[in-house]
Amino acid sequence: MREIVRLHASSGTTGKPIVVAYTEEDLRVWTNVMVRSLAACGLHEGDIIQNAYGYGLFTGGLGAHYGAEALGATVIPISGGNTQRQLMVMKDFGVTAICCTPSYFLHLLDQAPEVGVDIKELPLRAGVFGAEPWTESMRRRIESDSGIKAYDIYGLSEIVGPGVAMECQCQAGPHIFEDYFYPETVDPKTGEPCPEGVEGELVLTTLGKQAMPMIRYRTRDITALTSEACECGRTLRRIQRISRRSDDMFIVRGVNVYPSQIEAALLKVEGALPHYQIILTGKKAWTTWKSKWR
Repeated sequence: MREIVRLHASSGTTGKPIVVAYTEEDLRVWTNVMVRSLAACGLHEGDIIQNAYGYGLFTGGLGAHYGAEALGATVIPISGGNTQRQLMVMKDFGVTAICCTPSYFLHLLDQAPEVGVDIKELPLRAGVFGAEPWTESMRRRIESDSGIKAYDIYGLSEIVGPGVAMECQCQAGPHIFEDYFYPETVDPKTGEPCPEGVEGELVLTTLGKQAMPMIRYRTRDITALTSEACECGRTLRRIQRISRRSDDMFIVRGVNVYPSQIEAALLKVEGALPHYQIILTGKKAWTTWKSKWR
């Protein structure tokens, strides 16, 4: 513990939160990958970044904060919630980028007219969205309603936090920072490796973490790896957008159903938001699944 300088905890997606520890070198690496992440989507010194990820044990807030400061941007550590204040700050401070969950940004868009804010008229040009699965349909909704570019950031506390992978301006899937995190995909049932381009469960190994190294950590996130050249020129492998988890699946009368499919269907309905509740009923048991941030 003498070498540990910070403790965080996972968001508890799979049950009880997992405590994670960092040495000074671990924090340096984390800051480095977050600088890369923000730079990948076109942010730079002089940008004003509103950080609406939660601060505290959750890794999102401080992860984005230290990365944005090291990038040379101005950081507004507003954290989550208090929507009217978020919109006031966004307008008054001339915010050029926001970091938050995609569903919360949709909520900001929904509430903006009520406080007299037209987000399309603001200097806001980029959103760094993560901490929950989201679909390409949601990206299109965000971009069309706000006029910004919406970028997908990926991470998990057990590996480092946000900054494991990040989309570039081509928006063709997050690049994994392979000098720090080695990715594989496996069949979620058998554990056998998946060929490139075939969907499987993402498995990650940390290559330089000191306090809590991970070897072939099963994330439960479903994706596919590709090494095809990206137009941005980066040679790092990319993952498909992660829109579902292996433990999210329902089997209804022999048919596999993921909540992300429900979300995609909802977003095809004009005026609908991706906030929903799934209730499965049967003679012997019932289950309820709520979308995040409902």
